[in-house]
Amino acid sequence: MNNQRNLVRTLGLGYVIIFVIANIIGSGVFKKVAPMAAELHSSSWILMAWIVGGIITLFGALSNAEVAGLLADTGGDFVYFKKIYNRFFAFLYGWSLFTIIQTATISSLAYVFAQSLNSIIPLPDIFSSLKDFSIGGVFFPFQDFGVKLTAILLILLLTSLNISGLKSGAGVSKAILLLVCTGLFVIVFFGLSNKTAQPANYIHLRDLTSGTVTLSSFYTAMLAAFWAYQGWVSVGFIGGEVKNPTQNIPKGIVIGVFVVIFIYLLVNLTYVSLLSIPELESVHASVNQIAAVEAIRSFWGTGGVLFISLLILITTLGCTNASILTGARPYYAMARERLFFPGIAKLNKNNVPGNSLLWQGIWASVLVLSGTFDQLTDMVIFAVFIFYGATSLGVFILRRRMPDAHRPYKVWGYPVVPAIYILFCIGLFSNTIIARPREAAIGMTLILLGIPVFLFLNRKYSKKE
Repeated sequence: MNNQRNLVRTLGLGYVIIFVIANIIGSGVFKKVAPMAAELHSSSWILMAWIVGGIITLFGALSNAEVAGLLADTGGDFVYFKKIYNRFFAFLYGWSLFTIIQTATISSLAYVFAQSLNSIIPLPDIFSSLKDFSIGGVFFPFQDFGVKLTAILLILLLTSLNISGLKSGAGVSKAILLLVCTGLFVIVFFGLSNKTAQPANYIHLRDLTSGTVTLSSFYTAMLAAFWAYQGWVSVGFIGGEVKNPTQNIPKGIVIGVFVVIFIYLLVNLTYVSLLSIPELESVHASVNQIAAVEAIRSFWGTGGVLFISLLILITTLGCTNASILTGARPYYAMARERLFFPGIAKLNKNNVPGNSLLWQGIWASVLVLSGTFDQLTDMVIFAVFIFYGATSLGVFILRRRMPDAHRPYKVWGYPVVPAIYILFCIGLFSNTIIARPREAAIGMTLILLGIPVFLFLNRKYSKKE
């Protein structure tokens, strides 16, 4: 291991903020308001779910930022868990990243990209005769195979780009993020200023006290909101390539999450001002429609549909690229600790973990074939909140274990803020098992498959030591 090159610290605070925002703003800002409407049946409750989801996400980000400031290094939470808990729990997190959390995120983003491309340029219907073929009646790999094949090609293309070097991937993320933010503010400006936008008709604050929304339905709706907020933690994965990481990573996480909360509230206020709840529920029931497209269609017609479809293409392209770039680093860190397959620990001639990127791309491509967009995203949120809660618990453990350690950032509102976040993670985990048992079962199965893999790797390497 000693003869391997080390990662180079080339990224400043600006790039950290860009990675945080680029990893968050993806498909959720365009699609997830529709399933939230189907669950809550109220514009006011939809906006409340976005607000609460943003606040809870911020609580998690603030807690994570303290741990990141203390322990920042390549691998993000994998490194934190190894120091807070033990090698086994750290491995289980990294394994979950590889099998579900990061790769399914990449898959679902690429899937939405392909769906949007299909709405502009109809993709060929490939293997249509096999569309009813299933694995256990759960997975239909050949359904919409033309769309899935396009998603796979996108994943492999962006993987190749990132194998060519860190700056290549970072530059693409920066350019795409600028286009995305410009496009979203165009939607907000023209949407809210249009005569068809009538917030007073659609947003009734009295709905919040009507008692028609249960705690379970609110939690289930927030699965959608949390998917839209998902991704901020990924910046910790590139800690070994950030200048002054103990300062820049906490600052970048907090600033980035605040920016995204502001953007999401404006955009979703626009959607619910343009579309009634029955219209949003109809969009959800149709499966192939996207809420943002229908909102823009209501005042810009066909030209607006083309504009928003192109914006979704650009957005999901940027978020897919950012997820691929950051996601491969934890597996590299695991392999260097002999907790993953040794070939993944190698840097290529461009000083990036090329093998890690390659295997991530291959498995993400397999996951594209496994399910639908909503099935993939619900699995991601279920799995990731197990570990988000563990990171926040780490704030308490490290305060007790390392009371005198220098902390560049201390979580605001300690101990209330991390405690609230931990309780919320427990609630979300429990509610998903009840409300989405299939996604929870698949997620837990993939996580627990890591146990025999850990035992195999541990036995193999312990004999060499």
